[in-house]
Amino acid sequence: MEFWLAPLHGITHYHFRNCLNRHVGGISVAVTPFLPVEAAGRLNVKKWVDIQPDNNVGLDIIPQLIGNTPSHFVDTIRALQGLGYERFNWNIGCPAAQVVRKRRGCGIMPYPEMVEAVVREVADQTTCRFSIKMRLGLKRPQESFQILERLQGYPLDFVAVHPRLGVQEYEGVPDLTAFQQLQNAFHYHFVYSGDIVDLLSYHHIQSYFNVVDCCLLGRGILRNIFLAEELQSGKTLPREVRFRRFQHFYEDYTNTLLSARGPHAALANLKELWHYFATFFHLSPENLIELLRCTDYTAFDALAHDIVLRAQNV
Repeated sequence: MEFWLAPLHGITHYHFRNCLNRHVGGISVAVTPFLPVEAAGRLNVKKWVDIQPDNNVGLDIIPQLIGNTPSHFVDTIRALQGLGYERFNWNIGCPAAQVVRKRRGCGIMPYPEMVEAVVREVADQTTCRFSIKMRLGLKRPQESFQILERLQGYPLDFVAVHPRLGVQEYEGVPDLTAFQQLQNAFHYHFVYSGDIVDLLSYHHIQSYFNVVDCCLLGRGILRNIFLAEELQSGKTLPREVRFRRFQHFYEDYTNTLLSARGPHAALANLKELWHYFATFFHLSPENLIELLRCTDYTAFDALAHDIVLRAQNV
């Protein structure tokens, strides 16, 4: 089984991906946070810092795109091919309201003809390996079946499925039966995404796999950066090893982030991450609130490092 790093907008940027790759094993590919497609005249390749090849050494990268205009996909893909990329993923699963109301992300799923128009244009006008990442639908599970029915015959690289509806966002539980039904109905290379957080959840979800050989890890790997390693080995790392290695990762990441972005931006990014790291350290809600209330980077950094060090000594 392969494990890929799922894209989380604003979190899994190249600083995080590179640092994770330096300290953690088990991740073979990273799908980048989405990049809006544009017409050729509006593209500025120099602004694509997150996917510049020099910023992504040592890890296979698949740029993710978002949009709904077929010609814009072709223009953007051709520009990215100029950087050396040949695999691209289209996000039609993002449930954020500001994305959905523009018929982007999950907002395009009720319109299978629009999805097919993009895939057809990319297949006709480029030579890339194109894939989609989707949900079961925006409001109805039937939407995913209708889309894949229309896409039969197109050379999709893979189909990544998060088996929830867009209106659910991340609430409720994945509909694993519907995911299994998709596998039975269509002969695509399916990639599973959603709620793999530990060995127990992985083994439960695995029972619904038919021909899946790859999983995307998103929120689960933020809650435990060693998740891919542990899933591959089938056992949890010893507690002292986990916390010692996390300390090395965290020191590397904070130093990188501080140097690259400065204390204000680093503080905002780290606060977002600590919502997930809190699970790794079993922080109480009160301890997490105390950390998140810090408005000064130095105070926040001192308190966070104290949490990391105390975990090793318990």
